[in-house]
Amino acid sequence: MGKESNLVIGLDIGTTKVCAIVGEVNSHDEIDIIGIGTHPSYGLKRGVVVNIDDTVQSIKNAVEEAEHMAGCEIRTVFAGIAGGHVKGISGHGMITLRNREVTERDVERVIESANALLIPADREIIHVIPQEFIVDGQAGIKDPIGICGIKLETKVHIVTGQITAAQNLVKCIHRAGMDVADIALEQLASSQAVLTSDEKEIGVVLIDCGGGTTDIAIFVGGSIRYTENLTLGGDHIDRDIALGLSTPLAEAKKIKEKYGVAITDIVSPNETIEVPSVGGRRPRKIPKADLAMIMEPRVEEIFSLVRSEIIKSGFRDLIPAGAVITGGSVIIDGTDELAEKILGMPVRRGIPTELGGLNDIVANPIYSTGVGLVLYGTNYNGESKLRIRDENIFKKVYDSMKNWFQEFF
Repeated sequence: MGKESNLVIGLDIGTTKVCAIVGEVNSHDEIDIIGIGTHPSYGLKRGVVVNIDDTVQSIKNAVEEAEHMAGCEIRTVFAGIAGGHVKGISGHGMITLRNREVTERDVERVIESANALLIPADREIIHVIPQEFIVDGQAGIKDPIGICGIKLETKVHIVTGQITAAQNLVKCIHRAGMDVADIALEQLASSQAVLTSDEKEIGVVLIDCGGGTTDIAIFVGGSIRYTENLTLGGDHIDRDIALGLSTPLAEAKKIKEKYGVAITDIVSPNETIEVPSVGGRRPRKIPKADLAMIMEPRVEEIFSLVRSEIIKSGFRDLIPAGAVITGGSVIIDGTDELAEKILGMPVRRGIPTELGGLNDIVANPIYSTGVGLVLYGTNYNGESKLRIRDENIFKKVYDSMKNWFQEFF
């Protein structure tokens, strides 16, 4: 097997940055990170492509950087998708068993029946994830094949997105000179990089705070139960700082990354920071507490909206492991303390771990989605389920289900 066939590339095309991560499966079937490339993202808004040329250029720049570091040519990638257009819905299916014993074909049939619901013409199924199977009323079965019974039921989580948003994402990657092996929901990719199997089993919520979106995924009993994407993220904080401190937007982002703090109470009253002015005026010194007073309400708003989504999901009392926050916007000091206060549950920061190679570099919340896409690609087997124009919903659903069935169970 040549080196190229051992490589898996995750491409996180975000609102504020494009990140390409090259993973290599070593002889022990472990993943070594051997290349990382990042570049500011100029063609997206709220996770959706709004300028093809700018997005293509950002992708090319990030990929070239990763290629130089890894010493390889990137031809195929696993890409992430997010944005307010992505929606998760629950499905339930039921069939009678012809041979009184569950076969693989029965699993196909029950999944098909679970998805015999009207998906609007402008939406594309991205994932179908089985949560559990039920045989003659016995719930909580992960793999029903071979079990005897008369009635087989299943509960699934279906993730859909706008066809045009998925098409534009794929088009940008193709124009940058690469193929797309598959598209994965960003918070599901991140979950592979930062959540433990124990957390998923007892109940946990993942909150991925990116530049343009905040993505939520709730796991209970080892399976995904709820997903939601909020169109609010770190770039809103940047704009608040730019307006509040009368500084250019690019400088506001740097100030957030260097001095950002989410809780006013933890700032020393004597601490000051230097703020560049607009229009060629001289920089000013301001109390750091002023910056915190601008940032705290916005971070509070983001987690308040997340709390509302958790309550709406109906799983608020079923996630004793609490919340894991990740993504570039959680690097701000005090974010986990503020999240804990607003969500009313234990909170920890999620960083990618247990990897080889450049693990010290990727041990950072900004790389969670990129590393997660590499892990997703490593677990991926079979043909691409990316059929943006495919009319055959059932075939698409089952291909998607088989992949996730093997991965989760």
